[in-house]
Amino acid sequence: MLTVAVTGATGAQGGATARALLDSGHRVRALTRDPGSPAAEALKALGADVRRAGFDDRASLDAALAGADALFAVTTPFGTDIATEVRQGKALVDAAAAARLGHVVLTSAAHADRDTGVPHYESKRLVEQHLRASGVPWTVIAPAAFMDNYASGWTLDGLREGTFAWPMPADRPLTLISAADIGAFAALVLRRREEFTGRRVDIASDERTPAQMAEILTAAVGAPIAHREVPLAYVRQRSDDLAAMFAYFTEVGLDVDVAGLRRDHPEVGWHGFADWAAAQDWPALLSSAPAASHH
Repeated sequence: MLTVAVTGATGAQGGATARALLDSGHRVRALTRDPGSPAAEALKALGADVRRAGFDDRASLDAALAGADALFAVTTPFGTDIATEVRQGKALVDAAAAARLGHVVLTSAAHADRDTGVPHYESKRLVEQHLRASGVPWTVIAPAAFMDNYASGWTLDGLREGTFAWPMPADRPLTLISAADIGAFAALVLRRREEFTGRRVDIASDERTPAQMAEILTAAVGAPIAHREVPLAYVRQRSDDLAAMFAYFTEVGLDVDVAGLRRDHPEVGWHGFADWAAAQDWPALLSSAPAASHH
């Protein structure tokens, strides 16, 4: 039985990883800035040991990691600045090294180890490099585009009007993954440390074009949804970082070996985009208040 510290435990990836580990009988220390939040309470109810810890509070990290076997590390969610993500990611790695952990599994982003020119991939690349140089046994898992983002923010706002607003051409494929699959894969990596130490794995469970996604969403929502290609100029007004990412998706693409992952690691129970879409509570999502931003 492992004791695994999980950062971002109240977020999508950390939460999914914590639940997958608890389901397979391991002990989870859920690190969060707000132990009183509903998400933290839900983890407590599942048996997690919830600890208050902040990336910028080294003493809290040291205390939370003491005696743990491994760490699932997620750097700050999108929306903080790049320098903050790098600083906090390095602080987490340094604390893991000081605690002499047996394994650190860092979640990054597919292709973040390449020259993408995407700012929030470059920051993850710097954290990856710091981890590799730290002397701690490491694995990097690097998820493709999150399916879960399609059920929130401006994509959800578009779905209320019957449009799948997405800044890519209708016929350009994109590799995708759900938070649940990231968590299941992370738990597998943590359980099979010998097999995965020193490896960096891009992960995705499906590959779909925006036209196909609109068809799948039409079936799941039960109302016609049409893809509308949002101009990159419009995205750029809001975020140069996001615009750079969508330009990369379109020009280079997120190439991930979906078939190989499904073949080699069937126990993850990979969800295709149709599986994910069918599992969402669309009536509740579509009736909720517009433009609620959450990670």
